[in-house]
Amino acid sequence: MRYGFVIDQNRCIGCHACTVACKEEHNIAVGVNRTWVKYVEKGQYPDSRRHFAVLRCNHCDDAPCIEICPTVSLFRRPDGIVDFDSERCIGCKSCMQACPYDALYIDPDRNTAAKCNFDASRVEMGYKPACEVVCPTQAILSGDLDDPQSDINKRIAMDKVSVRKPEKGTKPKLFYVGVEGDLLSPTMMEQQSTYLWADKQPGEDLYALSNGKAEHSMPGGAREVYDVPHITPWGKKIATYLWTKSISAGVLLLSALFLNMGFEQDAVVLNLISPAVSLLFLLATMLFLVFDLKKPGRSFFLMTKPNLNSWLVLGGYVLMIYGILGTLWLGQGLTQGRVSHLVIWPTALFAIASAGYSAFLFAQARGRDFWQSPLLFWHLQIQAIIAGAAMLILIGAVIGVSEPLFYWLGNLSVVSLCVGVAMIFGELFMKHGSEDAVRAGDLLLTGALSKQFWLFGIGLGAIVPMALILWPGGSVVLYLIASVLALIGSWIYENLWIKAGQAIPLS
Repeated sequence: MRYGFVIDQNRCIGCHACTVACKEEHNIAVGVNRTWVKYVEKGQYPDSRRHFAVLRCNHCDDAPCIEICPTVSLFRRPDGIVDFDSERCIGCKSCMQACPYDALYIDPDRNTAAKCNFDASRVEMGYKPACEVVCPTQAILSGDLDDPQSDINKRIAMDKVSVRKPEKGTKPKLFYVGVEGDLLSPTMMEQQSTYLWADKQPGEDLYALSNGKAEHSMPGGAREVYDVPHITPWGKKIATYLWTKSISAGVLLLSALFLNMGFEQDAVVLNLISPAVSLLFLLATMLFLVFDLKKPGRSFFLMTKPNLNSWLVLGGYVLMIYGILGTLWLGQGLTQGRVSHLVIWPTALFAIASAGYSAFLFAQARGRDFWQSPLLFWHLQIQAIIAGAAMLILIGAVIGVSEPLFYWLGNLSVVSLCVGVAMIFGELFMKHGSEDAVRAGDLLLTGALSKQFWLFGIGLGAIVPMALILWPGGSVVLYLIASVLALIGSWIYENLWIKAGQAIPLS
């Protein structure tokens, strides 16, 4: 048994009765919707026409929201309905990033994720979903897709049907008849600064503000004229989490390298200060993760109700083990004055894992094409080396390290910054299989985020630090300035990267 929907846009009159019935049935707060109607216009007056489509959860057979949900609050029922348990949700918003259809939202009353659940309670009692019951033109049809005698199965067999974003491989179970194709592909729409009956929120549509819009819009193309609000789930806290994690991982990774190279004269920094700084930034990383949750009091659910397929959970385990190893490193440095290789190398291994696991987490955010980069894991490693070298230079300038170590750190900073810039442009200019990824990259290169990207992310964050370190007869002061700029530039790039990935509309 697999329940699904067919929506006949030839019958639909855009009356919003399904939206209202859904809100009434589930007592949905103002400002959010489980099902909604989107309007676009095509052509030029007087030869123009308005089209609309009903949008909602697709109840996918291969639902990415289930895979990424860390506490199994999203799950597939035996009847194929993708349902949710608000009592398990921690409000991490990862499901919103994984869904290619923008079907999930944060309930402002409960601070948990929510979406269309096919009116599962009504289905269990043998009733039709409320949206189907109230539709005045019988444009909505639900039923068992596995039953060859069901009306929905016969309809799909006889009519030409479409699904949203089949290239995502989610196997959606929401089928459309007679829908205008551009409505199912947001990249085909020309974004507008205002809606039919309302203005957009400031900054709500970052892409429409960019000069990249003119490059991709087409004469006579579909113009978005009415839609519901769509929020940006992740912001500065997630960018800062990536930044503090790179510092924490980079400091101990480089300390392990230098201890193996024989810098015993710098034992105070490498055996004591480095693990202390690393643990401090690791603590900050975990705090940023917890405070970004809509339900921070439920953060322990990651351990007590884990989904071991989610990299949010697996990453949490990696950070915990890394913290334990860092504590052992610091403990041995305090009590023995040296650190055993049995501690150093496992710590270095988990430093690499701590820096890089986020690449697998962002890969599970399948709704965001810009984050699906094969270079991301290696880029995160380079960012950790950049951040670790910069932090060790700051520590060395304050506490004092040997001159060879200081200049090793300087040379490592230059090389890693150079490789980091190459990685950035590799991600931006590589051949993408998705128009969404291209447009997100254009936001950084030429669009609304380009000034910050070129000035702070590349210029002051990479080029200037390299120039300061390579300056003939470079002084400690120049190294300090370069390190501070590299750390600031690293955070700015992380923030811009998070913004660009979420700027392209999913519906």
